[in-house]
Amino acid sequence: MLRDAEPDLTSFAAFPAEHWKKIWSNNPTERVNTEIKRRAHVVQVFPNRDSVTRLVGAVLLEQHQEWQYGERRYLSDISMRHLTNLLHQDPEPATLTAA
Repeated sequence: MLRDAEPDLTSFAAFPAEHWKKIWSNNPTERVNTEIKRRAHVVQVFPNRDSVTRLVGAVLLEQHQEWQYGERRYLSDISMRHLTNLLHQDPEPATLTAA
């Protein structure tokens, strides 16, 4: 089973080394889930399914904007430029090497 999953398990290696730790981690997912739970706890009983969807959508949009435009970006501007440069040099992601 692990041999069959090897391409998926090692896919992070196609990215620059400075991205590896953040790709491995599930901390951002856990943080978002905690924020959704915290906000849902305040409401306690939702009147319908659409209201839950709006709340979760608002939390996800807020998180996306924070990661995209905030002071503390999840992947820094410099490391993303490095990744872009690597992709333009070699368009085959499987052959990227860590710098």
